[in-house]
Amino acid sequence: MRIAVVGGGPAGLYFALLMKRDWPDLDITVFERNQPDDTFGFGVVFSDQTLDIFKAADEASYAAIRDNFAYWDDIEVHFKDSVHRVSGNGFCGCSRRSLLLLIQARARQLGVELRFGEEAADIETLKTSYDLVVGSDGINSRIREGWRDRFQPKVDLRPNHFTWMGSTRPFDAFTFFFKETPHGVFIAHCYQYEAGRSTWVLETDPETFRKAGLGAMDEAASAAFLEGVFAEELQGHRLITNRSLWRNFPMIRCRNWVVENVVLLGDAKATAHFSIGSGTKLAMEDAIGLHKAFHQAGLQVADALALFERSRREEVEKTQHAADVSLVWFEQLGRFWDFEPLRFAFGLMTRSKAITYDNLALRAPDMVKAVDEMVAGELGPLARRRKDGSAVPPAFQPLKLRDLTLENRLVLAPMCQYSADDGVPGDWHLMHYGSRAIGGPGLIFTEMTCVAADARITPGCAGLYNDEQEAAWSRIVAFVHANSAAKLCLQLGHAGRKGATKLMWEGMDRPLAEGAWPIISASPLPYYPESQVPREMTRADMDRVKAEFVAAAERGARAGFDMLELHCAHGYLLASFLSPLTNRRGDEYGGSIENRLRYPLEVFRALRETWPREKPMSVRISATDWAQGGLSAEDSVAIAEAFAAEGCDLVDVSTGQTVRESRPVYGRMFQTPFSDQIRNEARVATMCVGNITTADQANTIVASGRADLVALGRPHLSDPSFVLRSAAWYGVDLMQPVQYGPGKDQLLRNTPRERQDLEALKLKAKPSRHAVSA
Repeated sequence: MRIAVVGGGPAGLYFALLMKRDWPDLDITVFERNQPDDTFGFGVVFSDQTLDIFKAADEASYAAIRDNFAYWDDIEVHFKDSVHRVSGNGFCGCSRRSLLLLIQARARQLGVELRFGEEAADIETLKTSYDLVVGSDGINSRIREGWRDRFQPKVDLRPNHFTWMGSTRPFDAFTFFFKETPHGVFIAHCYQYEAGRSTWVLETDPETFRKAGLGAMDEAASAAFLEGVFAEELQGHRLITNRSLWRNFPMIRCRNWVVENVVLLGDAKATAHFSIGSGTKLAMEDAIGLHKAFHQAGLQVADALALFERSRREEVEKTQHAADVSLVWFEQLGRFWDFEPLRFAFGLMTRSKAITYDNLALRAPDMVKAVDEMVAGELGPLARRRKDGSAVPPAFQPLKLRDLTLENRLVLAPMCQYSADDGVPGDWHLMHYGSRAIGGPGLIFTEMTCVAADARITPGCAGLYNDEQEAAWSRIVAFVHANSAAKLCLQLGHAGRKGATKLMWEGMDRPLAEGAWPIISASPLPYYPESQVPREMTRADMDRVKAEFVAAAERGARAGFDMLELHCAHGYLLASFLSPLTNRRGDEYGGSIENRLRYPLEVFRALRETWPREKPMSVRISATDWAQGGLSAEDSVAIAEAFAAEGCDLVDVSTGQTVRESRPVYGRMFQTPFSDQIRNEARVATMCVGNITTADQANTIVASGRADLVALGRPHLSDPSFVLRSAAWYGVDLMQPVQYGPGKDQLLRNTPRERQDLEALKLKAKPSRHAVSA
């Protein structure tokens, strides 16, 4: 079997040596256009976990790497006049040049043929001359580009500029410097990789880059300029260059990693931003994954390549997602620049979602205690404290909106039950809302409650447009208020073009086969091709619907609801005005974002005038349509600002469901970045939703300033006492009815002990140090 490896970087070399070690008869040739000791960049970074993977893959090369790295345990954040240090991270730095030479030596020892200073043949020639072709030739891969139409790469060139330099300044921690200058902010990502050598990755935004004139500077002038910016941080040391050119980071994803007998590894197929230090890690783990696939497939090329892509893709995409979230944090630095330094440092540490509040509590308990006190300090006398005087975690602190005070930041998300009888909520709703209220959330949202019979999504949707419905809701509100500390928010909406559809479990958003009612929307566009075509709203329709919203709000006030939300999301009636994908009007209600906002603001304004002044109001919006040509980030901020100017106290930030062709990018807390942007750019309180499953995540979100309230849906469905259990985990005593007192007492006795035992086990299982700091 003949194997051609194109690119002598870590991925290609490591794969070659692993294969040659296990199958010595293989004919393996590595083609590298550069010389053996040519390298660009300075150090590379590996975690404890990655080092363990290398050790299991090849003990000999691991031992060589281990003897040549600098180890550190801490991350240090320098922001304004503050320094925050976080322990327990477990990373090592290694010279990229040393790493390559070590792997080259191991590959030669095993009999791999290494051809340096030689370009490989074109892909068509290679794939017929070799049984396997490995494209590990980096970001600018000739192999990938030679078959671009078949690998189908997508390249997103990010806006920030960065350059890779070095220095002789030593470090005992991975260190971030944030430096404000007259031109703007510069960031330095620094770490030591061997004795007397450190990496400095320097980054800035496009406007700062332009103002500083860096585009016109050569390498030496650029280094001299940055030495001036970071003179204090360099401590008398100089910056070292090595093809240290300013670049924009390319986010690369390939639809296909494998075509015929050709496979891509490392940066050729997928990049991960330097802010999480995963490029070389991904490359070498790709090599390990491909090697394992050949073991499982018994050297059958087609089977091994298919298995590699199938088994490896999810892990790579998870790492890329974390890297993407991380890089956006640095791109949006201005959003956080006015944060209190501790919150800034906490946000930096938790930016990629890999590290959370609970994780930091194990690594840096003093920092987390300080974060708790910071959040409590912002609330003054309103803050909640335990019996010992310590501040409770952020998600369990109260929040005041107008005259309404919520006991905590955990919210029962609005979830349609599709179980109303002619719009009347029944015993199911009493049980649903009542049991969750007793379970401890600070706020409960009703499902979308429709303002008229023809405003319903399905025949099972709840309404508030007649006396029977008002009486039913009054019963639910009275029960919740009498038996819990939870507050109730009435969410009012109109289905618009998504009306007259089946119950969710019968076919979500699919049109009724019979019994449908006429529907209206901003424009006459059906949701599905087979859906009913809505009638475009006239001015008379707008007046009627606005009056229906006002009448429902008046009923809600009489029923005793504590808060009111206007539903302007998910493609329903008011959302259909906001999105350019569903608003094709040619009058004053279509076109610009200002025009598209006109009618939803008109409805909100009428509700705000009707709803009691002392009670808060919120608006639910879809911050993105997840579809080309839909709402932009700038639109969403403008929408939030417009509602806030009219008296909106909270923006409930959701996404999508506007058009059937939307393609959301799911993941943990996947909608939180939209809440983050709106909260910190529009300067309005927000609630985030979407794949949030734990109180740990909620603590992380609130503490880092990404949202003020955190709504959870499915966790409450599976456990009505979700909040109560979570509170007990952190030693927080929540109000419970006297009938349930013994159960709460047991939780408060046992759960903290269980948590302490678990944390002790985690600390015992912490990976051993591979080496001392160089």
